Amino acid sequence: MSDQGNQYMKPKSPWRWWAKALGEKASKCDKESDRVAIIRTVIFATYLITNCFIVAGVIRQWNKETKIEIFIENPHEVPSSLPEIQEENGFQANRNFL
Repeated sequence: MSDQGNQYMKPKSPWRWWAKALGEKASKCDKESDRVAIIRTVIFATYLITNCFIVAGVIRQWNKETKIEIFIENPHEVPSSLPEIQEENGFQANRNFL
């Protein structure tokens, strides 16, 4: 019984497992299905690399302490010597807040 059952079973390579994990077989021809699996692998790799860059950017900016201090001498009057928008350290501060 065990000889007959193993007669039809082919040993599965890691490539076959990976191709099955990517989705159903694209066609009956193994060569064509392998090409489709390669294309799916490239698409998966681009998604994975893009996701890694997004996560790295979030981690890089995580808990970045940015202090913005605004001192107002007279809360009813904005000094006319200040421009409408002033750029400091890459940030834009809008002076038209009243």
